[in-house]
Amino acid sequence: MTMALTDPSSISNFNSMKKFLLKTVLYVFLILLLLETIVRVFHLYTEDPPRYIDEYLVEKRVPGHNGYAVTGNRNQNFSEFNINTTGFNSHREFVPTKEKFEIALIGDSFIEGFHQDYYDSTGKKIETILDTVEVYQYGYAGYDLANQMHLIKAYKEQFNLIDEIIIYLNYESDLERGVYEPNRERIAMLSSTVFKIRDNVKLLAYGSKVGILEPIKKLVTGQAFQNTTEAYENNTVDVDQSKAAQRKEQEYLENFKSLVNLYGYDKSKTTILLDSRKTKASFLAYCNENGFKYIDFAPTFESTTKPVTLIYDWHWNNHGRELIAKVIADYIKGKKAQNGK
Repeated sequence: MTMALTDPSSISNFNSMKKFLLKTVLYVFLILLLLETIVRVFHLYTEDPPRYIDEYLVEKRVPGHNGYAVTGNRNQNFSEFNINTTGFNSHREFVPTKEKFEIALIGDSFIEGFHQDYYDSTGKKIETILDTVEVYQYGYAGYDLANQMHLIKAYKEQFNLIDEIIIYLNYESDLERGVYEPNRERIAMLSSTVFKIRDNVKLLAYGSKVGILEPIKKLVTGQAFQNTTEAYENNTVDVDQSKAAQRKEQEYLENFKSLVNLYGYDKSKTTILLDSRKTKASFLAYCNENGFKYIDFAPTFESTTKPVTLIYDWHWNNHGRELIAKVIADYIKGKKAQNGK
């Protein structure tokens, strides 16, 4: 046995294997380092400014951050963002006064506008058309109507001075709850060590964005070994879909009523921005019957021959934002004319 351990050929094989493993580790490290450098130099990764919940329980971005948001597996859409002191992506600070005419534009990622340079945002386009107004974009990815209604009530001193409030409503996803609760779990998750590592190692951030890390995520969470029976069950057809849809339709309407009752709603200066093609007729009828004004941009989108969304994303492209800005500006002009201003 001792002779086998001290056999020159065995020692040589062991040293060769050791060198091979060391070289493999070194080459893998150098390749990863090269890929990290390429991702950083060509800015293939997207930046996501940190989020937090403030003292008013409003979820928003940490003020003072600026950088670039990237969409697609290359920098197909490369746009600059700027988080102002209020915590929202904007070309200006939010300082409403009685003397100026201000418009608050509230909504989710469509209003947050990370797909467009902050200095060429929807709000900026509205200002260019109307010339004498200031537009404050309270946009945040993930906002639903509960977030938006709570925001208005929480910042009531600001909104009391603002002349017009436009709330972007995606009917299909923004009416799923009738009371606001801050999403502390999301904030905790995004602040966790795992996400901090991902955000600082740009190769991981890029891999996560384009889906390369998805198998690893499933392995870590145990989803890779899930029984496929559940997947087959999810593909079954519900014979009572119409009743389920009716229940959801009624639930959404009740949630809307609940939010209005809980947080208030100034009908004189608040207007909903929506796409009637994606909104139930019953909800529109309720708004018409009860004095909730809305701007429907569906006809404008339907009348254009150019694409209104990004090729690789459903968010509005520059043309889409120009049309949204024009629809809002025309509405404000019409309202001013009606009021004799």
